[in-house]
This record gives sequence, C-alpha cells and structure tokens, in this order.
Amino acid sequence: MPHYDAILDAPPCRLGVCFSGANLTRLDFLPAGARMSRKLDTRAAQLAAELDAYWRDSTHVFRLPFTPVGTAFQLRVWQALQAIPAGWPTTYGALATQLGTAARAVGQACGSNPLPILIPCHRVLAANGLGGFMHAASGAPLDVKRWLLAHESNP
Repeated sequence: MPHYDAILDAPPCRLGVCFSGANLTRLDFLPAGARMSRKLDTRAAQLAAELDAYWRDSTHVFRLPFTPVGTAFQLRVWQALQAIPAGWPTTYGALATQLGTAARAVGQACGSNPLPILIPCHRVLAANGLGGFMHAASGAPLDVKRWLLAHESNP
C-alpha cells in the first residue's frame, strides 16, 4: 500500500490521498475498515471539506488544486470526463466518438484515473451495462461505482 498523506472517511469506503505540494495527485478507494487519519494538514482538511460538500450535493465543483499525472492521451480523456455533469452518465463508445478514438482505449484511460470523483470516470458506462471501474469488472470497485452513480442520480 502506498504512503498516504491522509486517509479520509467517505460514505462508501475510505479514501487514501496523496499530495505533491499544494496539489492533490492521487485519490484511492480503500476498504471501509482502513484506519482514518487523526489529524489533517491544511490540504487534507480542505479536501475533506470539499468532499463533505460533494456528499451533500453531487453537483459541488471542487476548487482544490489537483494535478493528474498520465500520458497525453490519458490527460485528454480525463479532461473530457470533467465535462460530464453529475447525473448524466455517458458511454465509453460515445466518449470515444467524441475524442476520435476507440472505446477500449477510453476504458483503459478511465481505469487509470488517479483522481476519481474529481475526475468522474464513474460517469462512463458500457453500452449494455455498468462497465468496469478502476480496471475491475466485479467486486468492491463496482459497488463504489454503483454508489457514486446513485448518489449523483438526484443532483
């Protein structure tokens, strides 16, 4: 398990967070039993407050600076993900058409997203169902995806 700058509580699980300077660089879904941080630095406290706002209102716009690290293609997909509004999921195929690429490539970029929730990869579905999440086709990751989609279905 990587070293986290903080571990925060979230309704469906716990979140491990990493910062580089003031910028958030990684957000990992952890099991609900992961030990939470007792004391938060200013960055983690700001993220916790922003996440609380999101848990109350799925249309909350995050203001915390964040920097995803990935390939040029991944960054392009992640930028497109940020334009998908809460409560209005799209499909891998539709996003691929928009970007002029293949659905599988979009799926791989979504699965490699280092900042889920802020970069809402959970809003991308398969043409005939839920699709994957965090490179998983079953289990806890899909439970988190289902929870996030349900949370956002009533913005």
